[in-house]
Amino acid sequence: MRVHRSAHARHFTVLPNGLLQDRRLSYTARGLLADLLSRPDGRREDGRHMADSSPQGRGAVRRALKELTSAGYYRVDILRLPDGTLRSEAHVYDTPQLAEPGVTRPDPGGATTGAVGVLSVKNPVQEPSLPAGPPTGEPPGGAAEPEGRPVGEQVRTAAVLTLFRAIRPEPRLRLGAAEAQELAPLVAQWLERGSTTRELAQALLPGLPAVIHSPAAVLRSRLTRKMPPVRASERPPARAYAECTTCHDPVPQPGDCRACSGLGARTPKVGGGAAAAASGAPLARAALLAARAAGPAHAAPAPQFPLPRRRPDQRSAIRLPHPRLPSRTAADCAAGV
Repeated sequence: MRVHRSAHARHFTVLPNGLLQDRRLSYTARGLLADLLSRPDGRREDGRHMADSSPQGRGAVRRALKELTSAGYYRVDILRLPDGTLRSEAHVYDTPQLAEPGVTRPDPGGATTGAVGVLSVKNPVQEPSLPAGPPTGEPPGGAAEPEGRPVGEQVRTAAVLTLFRAIRPEPRLRLGAAEAQELAPLVAQWLERGSTTRELAQALLPGLPAVIHSPAAVLRSRLTRKMPPVRASERPPARAYAECTTCHDPVPQPGDCRACSGLGARTPKVGGGAAAAASGAPLARAALLAARAAGPAHAAPAPQFPLPRRRPDQRSAIRLPHPRLPSRTAADCAAGV
C-alpha cells in the first residue's frame, strides 16, 4: 500500500496514530471521533445534529458515541448555571481518559480488620426513633402458635391417611412419608374441629399454581391459613318420653309405668290429688249437660249447592249433589229422632 500525503499550511488537524488505529472502536466511531476533533473548541454539537448532517442514521451515531464513551474519548457533563438552569457540556479527547481530570484513583493497600466482637454502627449514640417491637419471628399479637400439638400415634395415622385421600386427585401434590408425618398435627386439628375429607380437599386443591416446587410448603401454608374455627359445643338433645301402654302416663322408656307394673304406688303429679278430682268432676259434668241442652239449635246449617246449567245439546242426566245432613247429637239419639 502506497500512502500519499500533502503538505498543508492551514485547515488541517493532527491526530495520534493510537486514536486512528484503536481496534476497540468501529470505523464509524473512529471517523466520528476524527470529525469531532476537527471542530473548533466551544462549538455546540449534539448527536441529533451529527446524524442530520451525515449519511449515518441516528441509531448508528448513538452507538458510535456509546463506543467512544466506553473507550474514554467522549464524555458529557451536566452543569448547573447560576440562574438554576441545567446545560450539557461535551468533552472530546484525542487520548483515552478512563477517569475524569483531577480525580485520583485509590492506591492499593493492605487489608485491615476491626476489633473482634464489635459491631459496625454508624452512630453508636443515636437512639432509635421507633418503639421497641416484638422479637424477630414473633407476631405483634403475642407468641407464635405452634404448627400442631403433639398427637397420639392412632390420631397421627388417621390424619396421614386423611391427608393422602384429600390430595389423591392432584398429581402435583405428591408427598413423602416424612412430609406427611410433619403435616399430621395440622390435619388432626382440622379433624378435631369437625372437618371431613371432602372439606379438606376443597381447601387444599383449588387454585394451585401451574408449577409447584415444594408441595409440603404449599400444603402447610393452606392448612395454617384456612384452619376452620373451633365449633361451639352443641346442646344435648332433649330426652324423648314415651307413654305407658296401660294408663298412657309419660314414662322415660317405652313400656308400663311403675304403678301398672306393680312396683310402686301411683303418685299424683298435680297438687291436691283427690281434692282436685272431686272439685273438677262437677264442673266437667255441668259442661257436658250444657252442651247437650243446646241441642241441634247450634248445629251448622246445611250447605247450599248451586244447580249446574244444562246445555241444549246435553242429553245425559245431571246428577245433583246430595246436600250434607247435619250430624245427630247425643240428645237426638236419646229422643229417638
